Amino acid sequence: MVDPSTFPAESSAYDISTVDLSDDRYEVTQSLVRNKYAVTDSAGDVVLRGKQKMFKLKEEFPFVTADGEDAFSVKAGGIMDVAGNYAITDAGTGEEVVVLDEDLSLLVENWTIRDPDTGEALATIRSKNKVLSALRHLVGPANLIPNKYEIFDADGGHVGDIAGQFSMRDAYTVTIDDASGVPKEAVIAAACILDALENK
Repeated sequence: MVDPSTFPAESSAYDISTVDLSDDRYEVTQSLVRNKYAVTDSAGDVVLRGKQKMFKLKEEFPFVTADGEDAFSVKAGGIMDVAGNYAITDAGTGEEVVVLDEDLSLLVENWTIRDPDTGEALATIRSKNKVLSALRHLVGPANLIPNKYEIFDADGGHVGDIAGQFSMRDAYTVTIDDASGVPKEAVIAAACILDALENK
């Protein structure tokens, strides 16, 4: 009998070459100054840092590793080059890994993670509470009303959560329960920059 573990992972085409996001829990914390973030793993070690580039015609959020090496960037405009569309580009290969497509309906934030070439949906990140999501937009400041999200695979199966925390600065816990059917690194990268994109 053939051992299925000998086959390459289905999501290998969506791996980010510069980082190994193999943990199942990450903390994303915003700095008190503008859109600047630190991402730590379950051991408390910083694995990524990112911040929004200022004065750009198109929004750009570059991320670096704990050693300060370029990891990946998130830029506005992807496969369709329209508002609400962002491409995650691997700094090591220069290739687009996935595209994030925002669907803001009745002030509720939902995101689809897509293949950059075909537009095929790979995973979705959906707000758990429509009322809280709307309040974040209407009341503010948004971080005082933390949002919670669920992560689903392409078939609608639950694979993880993003839980906001009450704080004077935005803080999220990203948990991946079962990422076998999704491109895990790309999903975690997407989850890590949702706050920056939603508070742009």
